[in-house]
Amino acid sequence: MDRTALGGCTTAESEGAARPFSQVLVRLTKQEHIQLLWEANYWKAEHRQAAERALRVEAAYREQLRQAAQGAEQREAALRGELQAARARIRDLERRLFGRKSERWGVIEDRHRAGGCGRRARGQQRGAAGHGRTRLAHLPVHTEVVELDTPLCPVCGLALRQMPGRDECEVLEIEVQAYRRRFRRPRYRRTCDCRQVPGILTAPPPARLIARGKFGISVWVSVLLDKFLYGRPSQRLVQDLADHGLELSVGSLAGGLQAIAPLFAPLQQALLDRLRREPHWHADETSWPVFAEVEGKSGHRWYLWVFQSRSVVYYVLDESRSSRVPAAVLGGVRTGVISCDRHGAYKRFARLNPSVALSFCWAHQRRDLLNLAHEYPDLATWAMAWVDCIGTLFALQAQRREARGARRAELDRHVRATVQEMAAQRDAALAHPTLPAAAAAVLRSMAQHWQGLTEFVERPQLPLSNNAAERALRGPVVGRKNFYGSGSPWSGQLAATMFSVLMTMRHWKINPRTWLTTYLQACADHGNRPPPQLRPFLPWTMDAAQRAAMRAAPAKAVLRPRAAAVDSS
Repeated sequence: MDRTALGGCTTAESEGAARPFSQVLVRLTKQEHIQLLWEANYWKAEHRQAAERALRVEAAYREQLRQAAQGAEQREAALRGELQAARARIRDLERRLFGRKSERWGVIEDRHRAGGCGRRARGQQRGAAGHGRTRLAHLPVHTEVVELDTPLCPVCGLALRQMPGRDECEVLEIEVQAYRRRFRRPRYRRTCDCRQVPGILTAPPPARLIARGKFGISVWVSVLLDKFLYGRPSQRLVQDLADHGLELSVGSLAGGLQAIAPLFAPLQQALLDRLRREPHWHADETSWPVFAEVEGKSGHRWYLWVFQSRSVVYYVLDESRSSRVPAAVLGGVRTGVISCDRHGAYKRFARLNPSVALSFCWAHQRRDLLNLAHEYPDLATWAMAWVDCIGTLFALQAQRREARGARRAELDRHVRATVQEMAAQRDAALAHPTLPAAAAAVLRSMAQHWQGLTEFVERPQLPLSNNAAERALRGPVVGRKNFYGSGSPWSGQLAATMFSVLMTMRHWKINPRTWLTTYLQACADHGNRPPPQLRPFLPWTMDAAQRAAMRAAPAKAVLRPRAAAVDSS
């Protein structure tokens, strides 16, 4: 056997001396064993590291799958939210276009109101006693006698004999007629030798609202009322007057209004002074287009603001919707409360004027919940429960304002307890993890404005809503929809002034036609200028007799010539 087959390194030539074969075999076996152990340990370590790498890769892969699944769920939730928001938007637009505009009797309220009782029918109730026809006894009577054509018996032809008494009936009519007032002034010649007296004397010409104008005060009263109180476009008024035989061109109409506008400036200032002296105001604003190019302003959208106090309804037209408008209107006011919506201009004004508090409108908060119920039917029951809570709060506050003594103290405790309970329910709902995002947004808005929403708790005289200001804007909004705002800044300012004057008179239940006729006649008598004394024309400075006369329908115009003047010709 060749020795090299056993290792090839134990020959006598290499070792220098011969060794036993068994020793060489043992030595080789140990070396192989050590080599195999080392290799086994090496491959075990490699296997362990490979297994650990595989576990890490698998864990990373699982984490990627988990993150991908989580991202897919988030994207799905986001898409589902966008879909719900889009469907809510579609429902909102469909309701605005095709649905009912009233917030009092909505489909959602009827569907989710507890009890399910039907609504009371509008108008006269079946079986209820009526009040009969209203007899307008203050109207003048034009009597007409209706006779038989032939007072004879239709059978034999003998004459009929008239009986005492007669049958009477009435029909209400209205007569609108354009006519010319022709003034004839007799001329007189003096018969004395007084040189300081002209040779020919005549009565002075009647006072006119516009110098040398051919249209009388009744025409301008109709123009102002028709446009600024009843919201009819001037072009339709021109057509209506033309149908009655009175030709009034659009140019004459615009020129006349521009000449009349300065007559109302002192009244606007008097209304503003009265407004600033009162402690509580309703405020709101709406867009009002003015089709004129103004330097530094793009577009034609201006804003008509209204500030209503206990005795004044004041309008102002401005280019912006910023806080500078309430700052200008209520400048110099020391303290007070503004009932308003959640527009940022009021918040900024309150921050700059800490003595003025804001009372936010609960009707807007209720509107948010109604919109939520319409847009998200799944949340309708939840939203209508909150609407019921707000309705309870309105009822308690109304009763508290009217009550006195111990009853008022009891109602005050109920109001405070209701407010605290609503705050607790709001916080509990916001803390719930499953509250939908749309509902949470409504409650977060409620929490953010809670200080202003509960301003009425310590001030029982405050109303819970800003509906007074919204009602005051209803007439101008109708006009804006009919004649699209104003064509120039001066006409826009005239619109704001006339809204202020006419709506203030409406607020005092004064007949605007009577008041406007009297005021314009006073301007004409004063030489086409505002009267020197405004007290007879301000409702809060009138005495009872003046106020009663202004609340009545206007009497037929009677010429009142100037008695102390003469005219030479």
